[in-house]
Amino acid sequence: MNHYKSIVLAVDGSKEAEYAFCKSIDVVKRNKDAKLNIVNVIETHSFEAYDRAIYEEAEQRSEELLNGYREQAEAKGIDKIRVLIEYGSPKNIIANDIAKKVQADLIICGAKGQNAIERFLIGSVSEAVVRSAECDVLVIRTPVLHAVK
Repeated sequence: MNHYKSIVLAVDGSKEAEYAFCKSIDVVKRNKDAKLNIVNVIETHSFEAYDRAIYEEAEQRSEELLNGYREQAEAKGIDKIRVLIEYGSPKNIIANDIAKKVQADLIICGAKGQNAIERFLIGSVSEAVVRSAECDVLVIRTPVLHAVK
């Protein structure tokens, strides 16, 4: 059985990301001394035509999201936590830049976070991560059925 040391959890505020978070707690607890790297990628191409205030609002929402997950993880007994805000395309950044930056040996993400039209037009982030990651990828499709202790 693999012992994971550096786990990336990609979150975007969706219900699927919440499922992935719950599963990540289980995985970190089973892999003693593993570090949980919680990341949110702000898709910057959507801000090109907007002013700085909208960009700052997205950054603030990202910080609140990550801090909320950090607090929940700490409450579950996880003590090795790093939160990261990155900018650009989540499809490229999660599997490449972030995974290399934290020397990830596992990436956990939700099966979908975008709406159906976005997935049809540009494909899902989880699909892109599975295709391009050099480490293991765990894609969570359903709620965790047991309570995390």
